[in-house]
Amino acid sequence: MAETKVILTKSVNDLGNEGDIVTVKSGYARNFLFPQGLAFKWTKNAAEQAEEMKRARLARAVASREDAVAAKDKIDGTTVEIAAKVSESGKLFGGISADKIAAALASKVTVEPKAIAVAPIKTTGEFPATITLHPEISATVTVKVVAE
Repeated sequence: MAETKVILTKSVNDLGNEGDIVTVKSGYARNFLFPQGLAFKWTKNAAEQAEEMKRARLARAVASREDAVAAKDKIDGTTVEIAAKVSESGKLFGGISADKIAAALASKVTVEPKAIAVAPIKTTGEFPATITLHPEISATVTVKVVAE
C-alpha cells in the first residue's frame, strides 16, 4: 500500500490537528482528505506553511482556553430544563438531542451540539451531560426533562 505525507488544514479525529504533518494511505488522502479540504500534499515549501498554521492554532488555543474557563464557570453544575411531549407511560415522543440541549444552554453560553456527550434520553427525569469546552476543559450540567 502506498502512503502519502499530508499537512492537515483542519483537525481530524484520530489523525491530528491543524498544521500537523501525517502519513496516511494514498487512497484516504485522495478520496477523503483532499476533496473535503482537510489536508494538502506535503512538500518542502509547504512545511513552512504548516509551521505557520501550528503557531496560529496555538495562539487560538490560548484564547479559546480562557473562553472555555469562563464558560465552565457559567454552566458547570447548573440544571437545564427542557419540556417535551410525553406519553401516558412517561416516555418521550422522540428524544432529547444534543441540539436541544445546546439550544437550552444558548442563553448562558454558545455550545456546539457535537461537544455535548449525553446518554440517549427517552423518558422524563434528570440526566447528566458532559460538555467539552476545550480539549482540557469540560463542564457537567444536569438535563431535566419535564412533560409539556
